[in-house]
Amino acid sequence: MTAYHIFVVEDDEWYGKILEYHLGLNQDYKVTRFATAKACLDNLYQQPDLITIDFSLPDMAGDKLYRRIRELNSEVPVIVVSAQQDITVAVNLLKMGVSDYMVKDDATRDLLWNSIIRIKENQNLKKEVELLKEELGQRFSFEKTILGQSERLKKVFVMMEKASKTNINVSISGETGTGKEVVAKAIHYNSDRKKKNFVAVNMAAIPRELVESELFGYEKGAFTGAVARKAGKFEEANGGTLFLDEIAELELSLQSKLLRVLQEREVVRVGGTEKIKLDIRLIIATHANLADEVKKGTFREDFYYRIIGLPIDLPPLRDRGNDVLILAKHFIDEFARQNRLGTIALSHEAKEKLLRYAYPGNVRELKSVIELAVVMCDGTEIGEEDITFNAIRREENLMKDVKTLREYTIAIISHYLKNNNNDVVLAAKILDIGKSTIYKMIKDGELKI
Repeated sequence: MTAYHIFVVEDDEWYGKILEYHLGLNQDYKVTRFATAKACLDNLYQQPDLITIDFSLPDMAGDKLYRRIRELNSEVPVIVVSAQQDITVAVNLLKMGVSDYMVKDDATRDLLWNSIIRIKENQNLKKEVELLKEELGQRFSFEKTILGQSERLKKVFVMMEKASKTNINVSISGETGTGKEVVAKAIHYNSDRKKKNFVAVNMAAIPRELVESELFGYEKGAFTGAVARKAGKFEEANGGTLFLDEIAELELSLQSKLLRVLQEREVVRVGGTEKIKLDIRLIIATHANLADEVKKGTFREDFYYRIIGLPIDLPPLRDRGNDVLILAKHFIDEFARQNRLGTIALSHEAKEKLLRYAYPGNVRELKSVIELAVVMCDGTEIGEEDITFNAIRREENLMKDVKTLREYTIAIISHYLKNNNNDVVLAAKILDIGKSTIYKMIKDGELKI
């Protein structure tokens, strides 16, 4: 741990040595003593954590020295320790910004000790806050929210940036595991509402009979078990963002009630009469096609147009090409760091195996696969045999249309070309076919790149 460096500026050699000795009793402190203001200023390049100065130095008055310190270092705290008992001097120095002022007497050493502890704690707290802000900004920057460089992902970044600049409602669609909530959080924390609450609600996880009280809140005695007033999710998100995941699971009668809340911009708790004004940004997410649900009659058309706002469609991992390898490396590094495993790489064969897989569970599934592979591998490289896919079988869409074998072949090759930026050599390797076969199909007009 780096020592806490304190400058003591005191022209009285005897008193300066007393302060130096007293503060030096704390092994975490490094104390450097100077007899003149000039010596202190000449050594400010050392970036001390705190400075104590005598007001009546031989070469410069305390207030002038403080101003010079501030010109060279605007952050370092300064404590004035002086024989000067004029209250006006003390007040003026405190107004100028000195951290503390104390008169030399028998209690000075203890007062100085306690003052430094208080200042150091405040400095640590400030550093923690700054670090949290920095981490938050890094965590939710768009490029670090969803890793990848595919063209489809770049389009998502553009839409996220547009969404963060306004209060328009946002609807995020995509398969399970594509990162819909992560995108919602990134939009919130990059918007003007970032200092207010982000409240996430999974509509599919709330029993139907509890949805209304969960979203709108309730008054004491509104129903059996309502022993006290409870704010709903709309109130919790007031001033911030309300994220409703799996919105398609909401039944028609509740869609009507939510529509009214969004139109009136106010909510009434269950069992209450008070109208609570709302200022929220709504972000919804679904893996279903809401337009199709409207056609089926399971989703209200007026509600659909109220919430659709700016649509963001998250591509499945199988359509993101080499993003699979970018994400895989990220998950390897993250898991290895958390478990102190050192550097682990992917073999060429492992990379090809990862690229060939369809990932029905998307990014969430890839993360699980990679973590298991890190555990299973020997040494510092993940081999093909270390990668195990245990996907839950889903109905394949490949056979939903009647096609000839040639048409299926063209569709499959087109898919892998598109996902790999039209890299014929890579697509041929993944499919285990000759690259000349693909080039001939391109020449014959069967494939377009």
